[in-house]
Amino acid sequence: MKDYSAPLDLLAGRVILVTGASSGLGRAASLAFARHGATVALLARDEAKLDAVYEEILAAGGAEPAMFPYDLAIADDRSLETLAGTLAHHLKRLDGVLHSAHQFFNLTPLTLQTLEQWQALMRVNLIAPFALTRACMPLLKQAPDASVVFTGETHGHHPSAFWGGYAVAKSGLETLTRIWADETRPEDNLRINTLIPGQVATSLRARTHPGLAPETLPTPEDIMPWYLYLMGADSHAVRGQIIECQR
Repeated sequence: MKDYSAPLDLLAGRVILVTGASSGLGRAASLAFARHGATVALLARDEAKLDAVYEEILAAGGAEPAMFPYDLAIADDRSLETLAGTLAHHLKRLDGVLHSAHQFFNLTPLTLQTLEQWQALMRVNLIAPFALTRACMPLLKQAPDASVVFTGETHGHHPSAFWGGYAVAKSGLETLTRIWADETRPEDNLRINTLIPGQVATSLRARTHPGLAPETLPTPEDIMPWYLYLMGADSHAVRGQIIECQR
């Protein structure tokens, strides 16, 4: 997939919701989706950063995006259903969701991680992606070809010391992906997958691996072929998969 060349109209006419759209992989994906024809619904808690991405999309000639300042750390069923209803009212459809928002504290032994930290990690990295997808499911099932992509993490797939609650939450996304794919009927025209980006030059990677020079790592833009492939119709048969970006 790293050599996948997406046609410029790959996502034409589609509406795609991106969480964590204000920075890192979410920002890069929002720009890439818009560049390939999508109307992007931008969701993040920082309204100022969201506004910057909004302006970037417009400056590049993309369709006017929608902005949803929203904190997944305090999400509940009612507010998520309201969010889904707002999407339906203003954008009329939903063809895809990319879950890129995340919560991370630091690398520490399990004995130093607190209950409060684990609750926050589970809520943003696992519970909110489930609940938001569930709230959007009626809209997604109306789409002729819908895709949900969870963003996994290498240490959730291959557990190792000090990643603690973050890795546990990210590993839960893989189980969630497989269960949901198993419950989805072929006639629903809905596919759900998890993509593990690996080491990418983001602010998170700078915190977890400060000794790695950013210029030695792929940029978020470098891995957009995977995101475009999974969000577009060419991946129609890819369902319930845990995909590690190979470079």
